[in-house]
Amino acid sequence: MQKLIDLYKSWSGAEPSGVERFDTAGSNRQYFRLVGADGLSVIGVIGTSRDEDHAFIYLSNHFRKRQLPVPRVLAVADDELRYLQEDLGRTSLFGAISGGRESGGRYNQREKLLLVNTIRELPNIQIRGARGLDWTNCYPQPEFDEDSVLFDLNYFKYCFLKPTELDFHELKLEANFRLFAKDLVAERSDSFMYRDFQARNVMLDAQGRPYFIDYQGGRKGPYYYDLASFLWQASAKYPYKLRRELVYEYYNSLKLYTEVPSVRHFVERLSLFVLFRTLQVLGAYGFRGYFERKKHFIDSIPPAMQNLRELLELDVFPYPYLIDVLRRLTELPQFARIEEPALSRADGFRTTDSKVYTAHPSDGPATFSKYDNKGPLVVRVYSFSYHKGIPADESGNGGGYVFDCRGTHNPGRYEPYKKLTGLDEPVIRFLEDDGEILTFLESVYKLADVHVRRYIQRGFTSLMFSFGCTGGQHRSVYAAQHLAEHINRKFGVEVRIVHREQGISTTLEATKKQ
Repeated sequence: MQKLIDLYKSWSGAEPSGVERFDTAGSNRQYFRLVGADGLSVIGVIGTSRDEDHAFIYLSNHFRKRQLPVPRVLAVADDELRYLQEDLGRTSLFGAISGGRESGGRYNQREKLLLVNTIRELPNIQIRGARGLDWTNCYPQPEFDEDSVLFDLNYFKYCFLKPTELDFHELKLEANFRLFAKDLVAERSDSFMYRDFQARNVMLDAQGRPYFIDYQGGRKGPYYYDLASFLWQASAKYPYKLRRELVYEYYNSLKLYTEVPSVRHFVERLSLFVLFRTLQVLGAYGFRGYFERKKHFIDSIPPAMQNLRELLELDVFPYPYLIDVLRRLTELPQFARIEEPALSRADGFRTTDSKVYTAHPSDGPATFSKYDNKGPLVVRVYSFSYHKGIPADESGNGGGYVFDCRGTHNPGRYEPYKKLTGLDEPVIRFLEDDGEILTFLESVYKLADVHVRRYIQRGFTSLMFSFGCTGGQHRSVYAAQHLAEHINRKFGVEVRIVHREQGISTTLEATKKQ
């Protein structure tokens, strides 16, 4: 400690008037806030590894040259085991979003904005930070490779899996580990992999702008890793909807810095890293919790196991034996899912992402609609021209869904198709080759499926869908016809199709008994 104070004195010209030590849960490094007589403070660090300290110092200087939001290194001891860095304040992202985390994932709008700003900034350090970087300065190795993956997977095996005493075939598991490792490193990457990107390692200035710290373990590697590390942090308890939004924000921000793969490819690759990161942190929790008996890490195991359960539900991973072992692992009695009651936020904010209030017994049973249990369901699907108005609902229920097709490419603008309709092969080929109507219908199908399924469950008799376009001839006809056939094929209910402007009415007979 005295050597750190001497370094401060050498840098500032006087001894600090106050010294405050930080509590660090998962690091052997020691951090101090040193305050001068003028009230200005710096952060002092005492490391245990010269190579690790050197990595931080080198990376910080490199990132500062690229004008990235990281602390300045102010002074370094000759042996690099102690150094001073800029004090970025006391507000970490972890602390700033504690209300949402402690209430089980009910983040308010301010907290969500902080998360969005942070995730948008991540590609900046990953892509711009990698330019001109000498990877030989990274610690403990310069690049994310197959050996490092296998090390972490075996860390999970020995520090978490084996202590559970779950029976498994070692050779079969190792074979799946090797296949998994090959897939993770299959795509070459020239980006900076932060490796320990989490809310604790993000500081916020007075305007809520993020600054990054503790990146000394970074190396060349895939950018998916950091996204998985951040969003699937076990203790963060980010709800599914918020995770999805943040992945979207990251993907769009990444486009500003580099060429990106398709959304489908991106999500598939990301899922592999989420699984890997989940196993990696379970290994760390096992070592820090089971062996070192640190409560913080033991408490993190249940939410990490819940993350694993949700991942396995995706059923997308091509490692059958590994997935079998993990499924059996989640079913062990000590990892039984514990349903906890929803907690209200301590700060009084309300959010609508989750159900906060449960029904009170005094409310009594719910009433039923006069339309319940009348069945069977008949679905009517219309195509129409907006110039002639939206079709009336003859059932007396007031109508159903109305979809506007006018935002899709119109074949009626081209001479060869003007006398044809959405039932004719040339128009069908035009619309499907263009693809806009297919993307449009994907969303329609999802919405319609939920609605039809619920109407069948409740025994309702009538449901109506209408598709409008300019003339009620091409796009609306195509969309109405295809939705009708989709519903009839999937649910087996009677579907009546009316192409109003074409004077065509057909019925698809029910194929299933309700």
